[in-house]
Amino acid sequence: VQLQASGGGLVQAGGSLRLSCVVNGLTFSNYPMSWFREAPGKEREFVSGIGWTGSAPSYADSVKGRFTISRDNAKNAVYLQMNSLKPEDTAVYLCAAAQAFEPVFTFPSNYRYWGQGTLVTVSS
Repeated sequence: VQLQASGGGLVQAGGSLRLSCVVNGLTFSNYPMSWFREAPGKEREFVSGIGWTGSAPSYADSVKGRFTISRDNAKNAVYLQMNSLKPEDTAVYLCAAAQAFEPVFTFPSNYRYWGQGTLVTVSS
């Protein structure tokens, strides 16, 4: 199983980025997908998740109203549109898949498959 994340970069505060994660090696449409982030010196935290049908997206309070998660099952891909970025959003962003037909979990320990991460840096 491979999860390949991309789309990170350096952006000024208030700017936008769109992250992508392409998944191979599992039946993508059966899996809820999530994004986590890991900032220096901090624990990995849940950012957003989307159900395997594409329904019921969920967000951390810190990103609600600014980030939007979506998925395209035909392309085996999940996306994270990030708007109004803040310096505190700076982190490595990782996509993850848990278990087929399960709900979206917010704890990293529930996730079996992880991508390598893509770095997002927001300058003030």
